[in-house]
Amino acid sequence: MQATPPIEVPARYYARAAEVLLRAGIDVAQVLTAARISPERIGQPDASLRLDQVEALIAEAFARTGRADLALDVGRALKLSSHSLLGFGMLSSPDADYALRLAARYFKLIMPTFRMRYRATRERAEILFTPVVSMSPLCLQFHLEAVAAATHWELRELLAGHMPEYDLYLSIAEPPHVARYAELAGARCHFGWESVPGLRMLFATDFRAHALALSDPTAVKMAETRCNALVRKAVAGGKVSDWVRMMLRESGEGLPSQVELARTLNLSVRTLDRYLGREGVRFRELANEVRHERARALLEAGELGVTQIAHELGYADAANFARAFRKRAGLSPSEYRRQQRPP
Repeated sequence: MQATPPIEVPARYYARAAEVLLRAGIDVAQVLTAARISPERIGQPDASLRLDQVEALIAEAFARTGRADLALDVGRALKLSSHSLLGFGMLSSPDADYALRLAARYFKLIMPTFRMRYRATRERAEILFTPVVSMSPLCLQFHLEAVAAATHWELRELLAGHMPEYDLYLSIAEPPHVARYAELAGARCHFGWESVPGLRMLFATDFRAHALALSDPTAVKMAETRCNALVRKAVAGGKVSDWVRMMLRESGEGLPSQVELARTLNLSVRTLDRYLGREGVRFRELANEVRHERARALLEAGELGVTQIAHELGYADAANFARAFRKRAGLSPSEYRRQQRPP
């Protein structure tokens, strides 16, 4: 079987993270070396990093600074110009609606580990970001916060400072640095949102009414042509089963369905099944595995009764939950809970 190529992301965004660390008085060279990243390479325009290097960089940054709010500083450090050709195309768009559609279409060039979706009517607009590869909880939280901050400040830049009020929904729990979200002026923040990892921005505005000062039809056409060529070469990589497992594990109440996850990847359910089959797994097996992990964690926590846990996990009743749990664990939920209690 052919090996899956490593996931690679543009290094330029993490170069901004290095600058934030430098301003915080951190020895950036040591951080990069610990993450197996060349200090010379990270600053090159076309450099890329493997996802395991990104994971190591974020872990090192948190460990050395002790700051959980670094992502907000990294997000604010990003500008539309940080996105190279795509940022140029956005600035050259006729209006903000066109710029956002352009960003969603070519978001793989910015961050191949996430998908951006943009929907709009005359009354409202929605921007949605969801991860499309597996990553650690720390890495996921860092990216969700960085993307939220970057999108806020870049949209404000696009609108020449006239940022409309909006609702910002993040799937992560309320962080200890929640007070810093007041810096995103106009954002009404909601944490613990939705059943799958991601973030959502909801505006009561029509972005087609926001004409852009630097609109240039020739420039935006050129940018689109070149972005089309680049995106055909961009490969997100990674195992689909790892991503599905992460989306199931990181979801809130209940579990996302196979239809919902296939839609996130812009695939049919049959195609998602085929990808999982190539990796020797089935969606139902992954869902049952993650549901069982959650069941054990909730039983060990001891805060909910068995019936409450059954409902939390999406079972019709406690009897169905008990049967499924016994099949995997070899004992009932109540027996498992008793075994976990200290003597």
